[in-house]
Amino acid sequence: MVNSSALQSNMTQVAMVSNELSYYSKVVLQLLILVGFGFFAYYITMILIAFFMTPHIRDKARYVLFVYMLLNDALFLLLAYFLFLGYEIQIYIYVPLCYILYTISAMAFRITPYILATMALEQYVAICHPLRHVELCTTFRAHVVFTMICSIMTIPYVVELYLMLSSMTNIFNLYIVCMHQLLVVNPIQDVIKTLNLILCFSSVGVVILFTYVKIMLVARRLSSQSSSASKAGKTVMLHAFQLILCMSSVLSTIIEFLRIAQNESISLLSFYIFTCIPRFISPVIYGTRDETLKKYMKKSLPKFFQSLLGKN
Repeated sequence: MVNSSALQSNMTQVAMVSNELSYYSKVVLQLLILVGFGFFAYYITMILIAFFMTPHIRDKARYVLFVYMLLNDALFLLLAYFLFLGYEIQIYIYVPLCYILYTISAMAFRITPYILATMALEQYVAICHPLRHVELCTTFRAHVVFTMICSIMTIPYVVELYLMLSSMTNIFNLYIVCMHQLLVVNPIQDVIKTLNLILCFSSVGVVILFTYVKIMLVARRLSSQSSSASKAGKTVMLHAFQLILCMSSVLSTIIEFLRIAQNESISLLSFYIFTCIPRFISPVIYGTRDETLKKYMKKSLPKFFQSLLGKN
């Protein structure tokens, strides 16, 4: 009996220590996420200031697309974090509102890769068809392309909404914890989601690969002017790396779907690593790579961030 009581007491102490570690780990991860959000917000604010205060930057299509990507990523992060917290602490939301939030978040997730593909095409036109670059790659066309991307992205979700409305269910009268699995009332919804995801990343991957190959062929052919083509090729590869960062967010979704992350700390760590960090560092990577942005941002950033950007 004494050994049994001692064993039970030790197990209780281990459970208490485990609970404390889990609690503190969640607090630390939440703080890291908030710090990351703060850094991300500050950094994109500096980029937006440079964009709106500098006509030389504002009048180029690539920077218009880049700003759209930043704002889109900010929207995605805010909604993804809100939905994640709602799932973790079991907040029940009216289904129509849940579907709107989920749809906007899912669209924002898929819009970024298409913007990266458009930016790669802009580099392709600049190097392979320089005489038509001014005509084709205008800021007006950049706004039109972004609007078209957003419009096309709504099609799968309109179809999904139709499937939900046509099903014999009263789901739109319920309050649920907002997650996609609970919104599925027809198996075709999962098929649409999977096909949409595959089409998004495969098509963008093909575009980026095509533009990179074409640009590098030009770089080889033009020995005297290959530096600009080579630089454009590196920029396209940067877009490919940003695409990989976007794709890493899928891993967080897969972990949640397979129910691997039963522990809240693991679930939060997965969300932080695969969803937050890639979006936090993507604008930093592009900002430190682009010489024009570096020049104007260094005037506004503190010395610490100026050292990260490097000296011109």
